[in-house]
Amino acid sequence: MAGAFFETYVVSEIVKSIRKAGKRIEYSLYYYRDRDQKEVDLLYIKDQTIYPIEIKKGIGKDKADKNFKVLEQYKMPIATGLVIDTSERLFPLNRETWYCPVGMIGL
Repeated sequence: MAGAFFETYVVSEIVKSIRKAGKRIEYSLYYYRDRDQKEVDLLYIKDQTIYPIEIKKGIGKDKADKNFKVLEQYKMPIATGLVIDTSERLFPLNRETWYCPVGMIGL
């Protein structure tokens, strides 16, 4: 259950940040799951660009961004993705994805 609570906390903080910026989440924040059970926790859409976000409790998830590639089917640019977790610093997972400490969201 700790992972589910962590995910709920992160989503609520992102929602608050978007609303604080004067934006409506109904047109910018989505959850993705397909019939093959591939999922991405959050898709933030801005200026016709997809920003994929995965939420993981803990660090060391070397395949945390494994489902980001399924988003290519939408023929929209896919920006650098984030894996929001309990790490203490921002660092790259690879060229397309960064680990982001939960303490940095909402800044």
